[in-house]
Amino acid sequence: MNDGGQRRYGPLGRALVIIPTYNEAENIKPIVARVRASVPDAHILVADDNSPDGTGKFADELAAGDDHVHVLHRKGKEGLGAAYLAGFRWGIEHDFGVLVEMDADGSHQPEELPRLLTALKGADLVLGSRWVPGGRIVNWPKSREVISRGGSLYSRVLLDLPLRDVTGGYRAFRRETLEGLGLDDVVSAGYCFQVDLARRAVAAGFHVVEVPITFVEREIGDSKMSKDILVEAVWRVAGWGIGDRARKVGKLLGRGSAR
Repeated sequence: MNDGGQRRYGPLGRALVIIPTYNEAENIKPIVARVRASVPDAHILVADDNSPDGTGKFADELAAGDDHVHVLHRKGKEGLGAAYLAGFRWGIEHDFGVLVEMDADGSHQPEELPRLLTALKGADLVLGSRWVPGGRIVNWPKSREVISRGGSLYSRVLLDLPLRDVTGGYRAFRRETLEGLGLDDVVSAGYCFQVDLARRAVAAGFHVVEVPITFVEREIGDSKMSKDILVEAVWRVAGWGIGDRARKVGKLLGRGSAR
């Protein structure tokens, strides 16, 4: 983890919690209510991928009665990464100083968001981490835990990242951090999107802090995890790792020939 040196951080500014949704009709109202109760000053952006179950309609109803709730209607299901990128752009255009990633299913507990925001006062990016001391998971089968831990370990080793939870999706960014990550070049769509942003933050020298969270398996609705998402993560992380090593070797060879 980058120690941040002696950098002085400015005020955080307004916070926007981005919640991507696809068929989360039963979850959207409770999660929005919990966020509003936990961080009353924060705004919420529901980025809905044209959910067939009417999630977007329910979000519109919430927004109609609360000026801190906003809805971004997208044309269709394009993946987690695309939804967050659209949400980031919306938040930056509307001058928010903090942008938060949060799942709609309750696995990311809004009651823990104040701790992430407090940590962000001295950081560029805060990761809600399941795998640091104090972090834990609830109601996961052992197979799911093995996949998640293995995915983080795989990414950490191949990309040489000093982070424990590389794949987690509960995160708080300073606006300036996102603007420094080259988001226009991000093409990862599934959960490897989280790995991509983490590696970009570390490579750019941003100060990344991990805060322990309790991750609770969803009780309502279906998980969006799939074989295709896992396959994308495996080959993209491998490609990034090979590319990073090739660049390092190239620099070493270049230095050698210059002597």
